[in-house]
Amino acid sequence: MTKCGYVSVVGRPNAGKSSLLNWLVGEKIAMVSHKANATRKRSNIIVMHEDDQIVFVDTPGIHETEKLINKFMLDEALKAMGDCDLILFLAPVTDKLTHYEDFLVKNKKNVKHILLLTKVDNVTNEEVLEKMKEYQVHSDKYESIIPVSIKKGTTHGNILDDVVKHLPEHPYLFDPEIMTTEHMRDIFKEFIRESIFENISDEIPYETDVLINKVEEKPKIDVIKATIIVQKGTQKGMIIGKNAEAIKRIGKDARLKIEKLTGRKCFLELFVSIKKGWTKDKQGLRELGYDVTF
Repeated sequence: MTKCGYVSVVGRPNAGKSSLLNWLVGEKIAMVSHKANATRKRSNIIVMHEDDQIVFVDTPGIHETEKLINKFMLDEALKAMGDCDLILFLAPVTDKLTHYEDFLVKNKKNVKHILLLTKVDNVTNEEVLEKMKEYQVHSDKYESIIPVSIKKGTTHGNILDDVVKHLPEHPYLFDPEIMTTEHMRDIFKEFIRESIFENISDEIPYETDVLINKVEEKPKIDVIKATIIVQKGTQKGMIIGKNAEAIKRIGKDARLKIEKLTGRKCFLELFVSIKKGWTKDKQGLRELGYDVTF
């Protein structure tokens, strides 16, 4: 019998969750940004490991805030933690234990978890060992602790072998040929958002979102039309930029990401629209695809 189950990947904002998942699946699917709180919704990324299937759930960073969009993000992370067979908690090696201890409080169902020490490329082996010793005070809580170094040669197997040990015997939940349950238009949306984060500075990316208006697959090219949503007129001006340079940069960056994933040429047309206060309005959030239930 094969093993199969859901594994939620959680941690504080900017802990490296999406980067880890893209590395494990071998394709760029999850949105990655050096800025915190880029991931807003749960998404499934499917990894086959020998004869077993792991359904990783990418989640927003665990954090507390009063903004409605951020409350939705925290709710997404907590739901993922409660609905899975195993949790991978990502802890940057330079972090204090407070983030992990907060996670232990929020893990109300006491779902089994593996502790991954991330970003170990930036410290010495001695510092990694010292941090592992610090976590031993909670050794009765986690199943194992694994330092993760993508650059220094941690292999997929180091993590996946350990993950599979804790999954139930179960038939595959999804076709083993697919890498994600996300619709392509949702992935396109995240690529455009990622390009905004990479090309626009300060707080503006956090107050933007993207609506995919149209995806048309023609014989030789994909035609995608999308609208970037902002909250203020000044933000619209910055997204467009002088002589439309900023939006051209965003569009080119997103188009290249899309083409790399699909293997097809893409024509991407971007528009910008103002929707005042959408991050604070339940109806505004729902219209942008955020299923706010609280």
